[in-house]
Amino acid sequence: MPRRVLSGTAVSMAGRLWGSVCTMALLALAARTLSGAEFGRFTFYLALFALLDALVDFGTGAVTVQRTSAVSGDDTARRDAVLSSTLAAGRGIRAGLALVGLAAVAAFAFGFGEPGAGWIALAALYPLTHVFELSSVVFRNRIRLGVPVAVRAFASTARLAVVAALSLAGVASAAPYLAATAAASAVANVVLHLCAKPHLPARAAPAIDQASGGNGARALFAAAWPLGIAGLCQQAYFHVDNLFVRGWVGLDELGVYNAGVRLLSVMILAAQFAPTVGLPWLARRATTGDLGIAAARLGRPLFALGCLGAGLVFPHREDLLALLFGEPFRAGAPALGWLLVAVAVIHAGAPLLTAVVATGRTRAVAVVAAGGLAVNLVGNALLVPGRAAEGAAIATLFTEIFVALGAAVALVRAGHPPWDRGRSALGWLVGPALFAAAAWLA
Repeated sequence: MPRRVLSGTAVSMAGRLWGSVCTMALLALAARTLSGAEFGRFTFYLALFALLDALVDFGTGAVTVQRTSAVSGDDTARRDAVLSSTLAAGRGIRAGLALVGLAAVAAFAFGFGEPGAGWIALAALYPLTHVFELSSVVFRNRIRLGVPVAVRAFASTARLAVVAALSLAGVASAAPYLAATAAASAVANVVLHLCAKPHLPARAAPAIDQASGGNGARALFAAAWPLGIAGLCQQAYFHVDNLFVRGWVGLDELGVYNAGVRLLSVMILAAQFAPTVGLPWLARRATTGDLGIAAARLGRPLFALGCLGAGLVFPHREDLLALLFGEPFRAGAPALGWLLVAVAVIHAGAPLLTAVVATGRTRAVAVVAAGGLAVNLVGNALLVPGRAAEGAAIATLFTEIFVALGAAVALVRAGHPPWDRGRSALGWLVGPALFAAAAWLA
């Protein structure tokens, strides 16, 4: 793999690790300040806003990278024309979807009479700033991510600071916490655009780039919508269990379950960032015909790393929940056990699904993600009524297994099986062995 992919992954993980530390700290503060129901409501809207982020992006980020990174660096005029027209189209799409999201969240909050509905609607304005965040493509294409990571670290620190201030002030309602964290994210998106602005081409009239299928809004949306559907499905199958758990067992149980989900989100940092950072590289390998080799060389070490980490934590999950969130959260240990197995599977599925993105077969990505959502919905409907939060965790595991296998099948059908030699397929078995050994040793 190129050194930039490794260094970019390391930088991104370091920044996200700091962000996760800040998130865990602010959740620990909120868990000790808010009532069980209000903490559950806070985590519920954090999940809803993650879904809103996916709606606003709607695949435009990945397609922008795919299209603009494929243009030769020697042809400066053409590269600038493609970049400026693609950014203009992507920003227009994001602005329209952000307004749709704002209307949906406001209607939900006011329609169901949520406490602090005004604060919640105010927080729903922040996705509009994703229009500016798209400018960070100039850093992603160069795989030089120091500036975006620094800005995100600033945002994470700001979110922790405002939550700490609200906690010290004794604010006992979830809605102000939500609005404060959203404001910090909005400021970060604007700052990131200002940092990227000197690297953007001078404003030019949108031009259609025939080699990449056109970069107008319609052409971009046509390429992005399958990824947008896939992104929505991914966020939905990751967060839709909030609706089932809240509906069947209430906000108190939801807060305990979401503590485990937050631990999962920390443990999948490598699975999130290594494939994302490596997407430009994978896209180039797809054009040379050896994407399967690249996917295997990225995916096998990630899977082994995820299995090792999950195995080490598995025997101590109950104590870890109590340490971070308080004694009442020990009740979430059974669900966390299933989520830790899902952590391992995600480390295999994420690089494989990103490799499918690199092939340009975005509809295959959408099919896999939609199938994952269907598995998750059925699993939650069948398991949550009888097993509560633990049932939601089991549904998450089944979903991630489906996604990983679906991505592997899509790569094989595209002619890029994720192994580089006949025996190298056995390299994927190292991960489960490491999980078992780590759990036993721990």
